[in-house]
Amino acid sequence: MNTNRPTLIHSLAALMALTAVAMPAFSQQQQHGAELSKVVHKNRAPVNNETLKVTLPKPVVTKLPNGLTVLVLERHKLPTVNIVLQIGTGDMSDPKDLPGLAGFTADMLREGTTHRTSSQLAVDIDRLGATLYCDAEFGSTSSVVVASGLSTSTSQILDLIADVALNPSFSQDELDKYKARQLSDLEQERSQPYALANERFHQALYGDFPASVTLPTSDSIKNVTTGNLKEFHDKYYVPSNAILAVGGDVEAKEFIELCRKAFGDWQGAPVPKPDWSHLPAPASAKIYLVDRPDSVQTNIVAGDYGARRTDQDYISLVVMNRVLGGGPQARLFLNLRETHSYTYGAYSRVGDDEYPQPWAANTEVRNAVTDGSMEQLMYEFKRIRDEKVPEKELSDARRSIVASFALSLEQTQQLLSRYILVQVYDLPADYWDRYPVEVGQTTADAVQAAARKYVDLDHLQFVCVGDAKQPGNDKNESIREVLKKYGTVEVYDTNGKRED
Repeated sequence: MNTNRPTLIHSLAALMALTAVAMPAFSQQQQHGAELSKVVHKNRAPVNNETLKVTLPKPVVTKLPNGLTVLVLERHKLPTVNIVLQIGTGDMSDPKDLPGLAGFTADMLREGTTHRTSSQLAVDIDRLGATLYCDAEFGSTSSVVVASGLSTSTSQILDLIADVALNPSFSQDELDKYKARQLSDLEQERSQPYALANERFHQALYGDFPASVTLPTSDSIKNVTTGNLKEFHDKYYVPSNAILAVGGDVEAKEFIELCRKAFGDWQGAPVPKPDWSHLPAPASAKIYLVDRPDSVQTNIVAGDYGARRTDQDYISLVVMNRVLGGGPQARLFLNLRETHSYTYGAYSRVGDDEYPQPWAANTEVRNAVTDGSMEQLMYEFKRIRDEKVPEKELSDARRSIVASFALSLEQTQQLLSRYILVQVYDLPADYWDRYPVEVGQTTADAVQAAARKYVDLDHLQFVCVGDAKQPGNDKNESIREVLKKYGTVEVYDTNGKRED
């Protein structure tokens, strides 16, 4: 453990100096000659490839006889531990008639076990000064049980994780209370424009592919049974489909022995590896308007398929995204907020999973500037494709990514998550050692190639959530009419019903 620490600290000190340039300035001229930023940065930290090289502490990885992979990352700076039990199945594997089943199952783990009631669990967690939550997000291929606390309580925390993950009771009484909460939460969620935009965008992008589902239905909440929960749990919560990872003030040998005691008797049939490669062909470019009466703003989402973490051009896509919309220093923010005052913020993002998650841009703008916002979004999409990023702007984007990466390494939970990715995606053991160098070596040609591939104007899906009848520009044209300037428009109500 300690053999790598001097190298790591020295390298991180150099990397952390990059934060001085994490908010770059641009001298680019926007459309009509509008200047994007007049910020000037001085005392820039010199960076070369030698500075970018790091050797991170490597976890100890072992596999128990029952097939459970155990990952131990020793970090003795603080007397704490972070523990993650990751199950290799999430809401992507939900039955079509029960969207949300993986999430329901994960949520119900904390609602009582065969040894503890829900209230007893809460008392035991609080007594240790620990945290414990369970989750399975829509669009994710995994479910997680995450806990943290003092390292002196490692054994007790591990026992709690084992109890909720292996021995859930799924009692009818707790399920009934959970359903009532979920129905209320769903009603609230469906009233939010961002949820409506996200739902329609994923449906437009993925069609019948499981990632198209972003919310449960009222029917799936009402109809789920304790039998459904138990069946899902027994099928997927098995040791060969799981990774147990710890980061913090622990000794690998001692922790692995604790795992043998807590999880050694865990059994279950192997889970076939799902094939997520069969995505629908990209749909032709289209604009979806979700008519939400009385909205005072238009929520806009635009995007297409992104890359898998294992794809060769994933890092080029990350750098491209940072230039285009990866923060308040990026083009979308500077254009739509700083230059045109259309919005409080405009961003883009990329995901990573075992299938291509979306590359997507998003902003929320006043109704009256919907037209101008669409115009500027299209302008920036075309510019990132048609023009090579100037070296200064590209350099600032690369530095910003590396600076963020360096800061994340100080957080045990972040570093632990990165090494879980190495296991899940079968990445090289030194993937994160090489990551800063590969970011730093990303060229303007590679960024433009990523833009041309992923900012695909022929297949770009736009979703706008707003009041279709409200004026969308200073010519008093309605938002519905404004959007027709930019492509074929389909209109839906907030319940997903298509309008004529």
